[in-house]
Amino acid sequence: MMRVAQWVSSGAGVVRCVAVFACAAFALSCSNSPYPDRDDDVKILYSVYGEAPKTLDPAVSYNVSSSRIISAICETLLEYHYLKRPYELIPGLAAAIPEPVERADGTVAYPFALREGAMYQDDPAFELGEVGRKTRPVVTADYLFALKRLADPAVNSPVAHIFSKIVGLHAFGERLVERRKEPSFAALPLHEQYEAVGPVEGLVAQGDYAFEVVIDAPYPQMLYWFAMPFTTAVPWEAIAYYDGNEGRPRFADHPVGAGPFRMTHYDKQFRIVLERNPNWYGAMYPEWKAPGAVYPAEGEPADLEKGITSDALAGRQLPFLDRVEFRREKESIPVFNKFLQGYYDKSGINKESFDKVMDGNQLSEDMAAMGIQLDRVVDLAIYYIAFNQADETLGAPAGERGKKLRQAMSLAIDAEEYIELFHNGRGIPAQSVLPPGLFGYDADYRNAYREPDLARARALLEEAGYPEGVDSETGSPLKLRFDTYATNSAQLIPIRYLVDSWRKLGLDVEVESTTYNKFQEKVFNKAHQIFQWGWVADYPDPENFLFLLSSGMAGPGGPNSSNYRNPEYDALFDAMKARPNDEVRAETIREMLSLLEEERVWIELLYRESFVLFHDWISHYKPPGFEFSTLKYQDIDAQARAEWRRENNKPVLWPAYVLLAISIAVIVPGIVTLIRERQ
Repeated sequence: MMRVAQWVSSGAGVVRCVAVFACAAFALSCSNSPYPDRDDDVKILYSVYGEAPKTLDPAVSYNVSSSRIISAICETLLEYHYLKRPYELIPGLAAAIPEPVERADGTVAYPFALREGAMYQDDPAFELGEVGRKTRPVVTADYLFALKRLADPAVNSPVAHIFSKIVGLHAFGERLVERRKEPSFAALPLHEQYEAVGPVEGLVAQGDYAFEVVIDAPYPQMLYWFAMPFTTAVPWEAIAYYDGNEGRPRFADHPVGAGPFRMTHYDKQFRIVLERNPNWYGAMYPEWKAPGAVYPAEGEPADLEKGITSDALAGRQLPFLDRVEFRREKESIPVFNKFLQGYYDKSGINKESFDKVMDGNQLSEDMAAMGIQLDRVVDLAIYYIAFNQADETLGAPAGERGKKLRQAMSLAIDAEEYIELFHNGRGIPAQSVLPPGLFGYDADYRNAYREPDLARARALLEEAGYPEGVDSETGSPLKLRFDTYATNSAQLIPIRYLVDSWRKLGLDVEVESTTYNKFQEKVFNKAHQIFQWGWVADYPDPENFLFLLSSGMAGPGGPNSSNYRNPEYDALFDAMKARPNDEVRAETIREMLSLLEEERVWIELLYRESFVLFHDWISHYKPPGFEFSTLKYQDIDAQARAEWRRENNKPVLWPAYVLLAISIAVIVPGIVTLIRERQ
């Protein structure tokens, strides 16, 4: 009471005291929204990320969480049509898609012309070039600088091997290493080092807004790499300025781009914010009506039914959003709960909530009543079980016997049941290496070894000399090994299912779990036997999947972890990869798939299907089947969202009223008594 007495000296104090408690009580009962009310009318897309980005350097980043950020900030020369399937390239900062020019010496030139007048986002780094300058045009030198960075060993780009196809680029990197042994040279700014080491033969400047990229042999897939952030323009000023000194971040945490958004807040452990970039060429030059700056008029037939395409949308200026906020969430359940409250605009479906969200193959009535919509897309990805072809029992050294064993094991796996049990039905049983959406994929194709047939499998096993899983040559049970880096019980359950499927044939397959590093070491040393793997497309071309089984990709560190080597397959692959999408290429692909069907290097399991939930205040959202930015095409009805949140997140007020009443009942009599005593 003494503290109250010190504060209250009159009847007016009673009023103030009650007011304070009332405010406190109502504050406790207010909205639980994590966002300020001032943002209710702003077109903000709220999204999440799980892992903090390791780097936002476009030359280095090669994961989904980083790519989502970089692709919105850094404009690429080419990009993908938002709606068309199969996927189609369109011009970005390039004025047109370059036509490759094959030369007599076997090299191929790609001539790029830039959109003159395209500018970078405002950034203090540009003062290094001129005092007071906030931005400048995107020019040829920026692209040549960016491509040279890919060959710089100090940058350590994961795609350096791809770009070594550019004539002279690898040699440029070697010269750079040698010159850096000189301390005076190593102390120079990076762009000066590159200039001093000399030009690259395959990077030819043709003025400020045109250049040629020359590669050493035909490689039609090269164009896809110019739709990835690796090849985006990088201003030398940004590399020089963002060096981590004097309180400045490193360039890996502060990309400077020319895309539709710019980063305005970066706390990678908690929150990342992107806002409209007023310098984006689509905003500065709406009269250009550039393909990547306006909403497309064409798409798939279903897009019209869903309202994703319409005459009203066609040709509208992009982007629609004012801001994109990414919040870090480490667990899937809180993400889903906040999505149901309207605090995140989109969500996947976690396994725990699947039965609540879905009714069979459709969205449940409860979800639909909340205004939630469902879209699904088959990812450009393949998940499979593989056999190490270097293995004495299951691989090429076992000859026909090994092949029949692989065929039998393939016939024992029921992919449809596997998908239902472990993926909530989200997937399509895979019939070949190629997923839907790629040239060469045939929806009617049926792999003769991918329909479960235990009777046929047992017959093949007997032909292989392993009746009921017993080696007829030794009389001993055949012992096989499934190598995995799965270590916890939840991860091992699907593998146990596979092992149990083979046990029905009498095969004894032991599961051997190790750490990921030890598993990788096994693969590197060809000491693995059976394993499970997957591949997600870098670009939408069949070559990006079929190369996984070419001899050139086998060996230590290569993506051909099956160590499959077949001269016939390699010859077909070489013929296929350099061809345009015509009937000759289609027939070559059919021959390759027929060969793989018989060889059974892989047991194709599934093409993953992603289910995406989103609230109906999101307009014309179409999920892509692989990683490319679609943020500029999405729209938000912010007022509808704010109203929905208010209606569906009403505070529970009675506890506040009870608290207020108790506060008044306890404190007011004491104050009144104190006042009387003083009188």
